[in-house]
Formats: sequence, C-alpha cells, structure tokens
Amino acid sequence: MRFRRGAKLDPSQVQRRGAGTGLAVGGGGLGLLIAVVAALVFGVDPGSLTGGGSGSSQAPAESLTECQTGQDANEQRDCRIVGTVNSIQAYWKKAFRQGEYREADTITFTGATQTGCGNATSQVGPFYCPPDEHVYLDLDFFKTLETQLGARGGPFAEAYVLAHEYGHHVQNLTGTLQRAQGGDTGPESAGVAVELQADCYAGVWANNAVNTGYIAELTQDDIDRALDAAAAVGDDRIQQRTQGQVNPETWTHGSSEERRRWFSTGYQRGDPAACDTFAR
Repeated sequence: MRFRRGAKLDPSQVQRRGAGTGLAVGGGGLGLLIAVVAALVFGVDPGSLTGGGSGSSQAPAESLTECQTGQDANEQRDCRIVGTVNSIQAYWKKAFRQGEYREADTITFTGATQTGCGNATSQVGPFYCPPDEHVYLDLDFFKTLETQLGARGGPFAEAYVLAHEYGHHVQNLTGTLQRAQGGDTGPESAGVAVELQADCYAGVWANNAVNTGYIAELTQDDIDRALDAAAAVGDDRIQQRTQGQVNPETWTHGSSEERRRWFSTGYQRGDPAACDTFAR
C-alpha cells in the first residue's frame, strides 16, 4: 500500500496516548492473552472485561502534527495510520448523504487507556466504543496478530483492522449495532452478522480506497494480507489454537472462511448494499 506523496493529511483524526496503567484483565500468559483477544478482537464494547472506570491513570493525548503529507505516511507508521483513517473516513463521508456522516477519531495507545466504555488494557485488542464514538488501537496488537494468531501482517493487514472498526462506527450511525445488543452467540447470531458486516464494509472501503485521493495503489499482496488477517481472527481458528477444539455455538465473530468471504464480497462489489450479512 502506497500513499500519494502530495496528499494532504488531517492529523486531527488520530490522537496518540503514551503508556498508561490500568486494571488488569487477569493473570498473565500466552493462553490468557489469546483468549481475551479471541473474545473481543475487532469487537465493539470492552466494558465487560475492563472492570469499570476506577483505578487507572491516563497518559495525555498527543497530536500527530508531524503527519502532513502522503509521503509522511509512506515513511512513518504513525502517519500511515493517519493516512489510512483519513482515507476510510473520506470514503464513508461520500457514501452517506451529505452531512450525515460524523467523523470518529482513532486513539492509539500502549499499555492501557480510559475510554467511554471503561478502562481498556492492551489485552483487549482493537475496538470501537459507541458511547464516545472513538476507535481504540493498541499498537502492540499487531505483534499479537502475527506472532500469536499466525497472520502475515503488514501495512494493509493493519488497514483492514482499522477499516473493520470504522465499519462498526458506520453500524452505530445507521442503528445496526442495536441488533446485536442481546449478547447471543453462534454462527447464525446477530452478533456474528454484525462482525461479518464490518468485515464486508472493510472490503468496500478497500475497493474504493484509491478513489479517496489518499492511496496511490493497492496490490494483490495487500488484499491477500487483509484476507489472511481476517482468517487469522476467525472464531474457529482462534478456538483451535487456544482450546484444541471448535465450538460453533460460542462464536461471536464468525469463522475464518466467513470473514474472508465477506471481506471479499465487499471488495469485489465495492457497494455497502452488498453487505447484508443478516440475510446470509
């Protein structure tokens, strides 16, 4: 993934927070970390695991004023996140009726941070918080994605994660997130439909990414890495890695095959109307 060198970035859409201290989710160890990521990776509300809003300190947010152009995005990871977020939101702003899309900031952090959904630690993984309409991204998550969940990684795998979270923001604006509030699980559950739709929306953005004016080109390798990341966080793949067996009735995000298929559907069609995962 390469950005247009002269593209003008808007760094106000991304804030960086330093390391903070927060409530522990549980004991240490690889098994727990993957289990927690399995429960909430790419989810929408970490509050049930983070334990409320007390007992933590908050590092101050920093603006990314060094991120001004697409060339900066090509050279610096923080600026690449800015450019990716700018592109995602530029697409959705055009996809909505004029004036109906509300921008959502991304907050990057390490360690822990306070959110509108409670305290979040690095064990929660990336998530979208509906109450404050922010995307939260622990920068260490991508190491977990590669070293513990088996994904190939790379810039467009990271872009897929961000695009998925902004898919949840779109669902929040359209009222779709309310359909998953019951907490049901299983392959046919509303919760899984919501997650697969966010994958599809990520694919829709990927189809339109170059047209937003920020990204110069996407290669087949970029798309393959996004598909690989989607497969790595399928419920069946994670359950097999962490439990040695697969239990579909506890699925919350969908299988590896479904996640790949719905990203591909969005990418091939390039139209949010193709993302009716509730009718699958």
